[in-house]
Amino acid sequence: MQDAPQPRASSRRSPGRRITVPVAGTALLLIDVINDLAFEGSEPLVRQAEAMAPGLARLKRRAARAGVDVVYVNDNFGRWRSDFRQTVAHCTAKTSPGRRVSARLRPSARDYFVLKPRHSGFHDTTLDVLLRSLGTRRVIVTGMAGNICVLFTANDAYMRGLRIYAPSDCIASNTTEENDFALRQIETVLKGTVVPSDRLVFTARKKGTRVS
Repeated sequence: MQDAPQPRASSRRSPGRRITVPVAGTALLLIDVINDLAFEGSEPLVRQAEAMAPGLARLKRRAARAGVDVVYVNDNFGRWRSDFRQTVAHCTAKTSPGRRVSARLRPSARDYFVLKPRHSGFHDTTLDVLLRSLGTRRVIVTGMAGNICVLFTANDAYMRGLRIYAPSDCIASNTTEENDFALRQIETVLKGTVVPSDRLVFTARKKGTRVS
């Protein structure tokens, strides 16, 4: 069931506003952050992703500490016999252009993961079943590329009635123009809340405390 509509905040209009996100029913999706970025012309995305990764790592730590479910939604790179441990090892190897991002955002043993074959994290994957089993009603979408896999996943989340939060500094695309386009689509078309990650405040499970 989708949450009741709330006023939406944009990083472009009200950067100082704090948004309270309930822990129960929320999942943080890290989309394609474990990535070798080994394709022709990847240099701009590598730069954007390396700049994005520290903020996303901080957000993940805060979310996990509050009790938010953390789900890695990752491309399988066409390797149908791969598992996520092999993917992490490959993407953090010294020969991987994306090694710094992958190493900084390496998953923990408590995190969930879903391997996807296409752009959307929901297409032909177990993500829908996992989120329903977790009781997820809202998702925080992060990762790369903002205008492709993040946007496609956010679209499919919206179609399933999930409320969307998009921390503007935790999403990276090849260019800032492409990233801004994706954030505008999430905000205007998908009715998502777009705000810098440090403006998200989690309501902890116990005693109604907050984790900022």
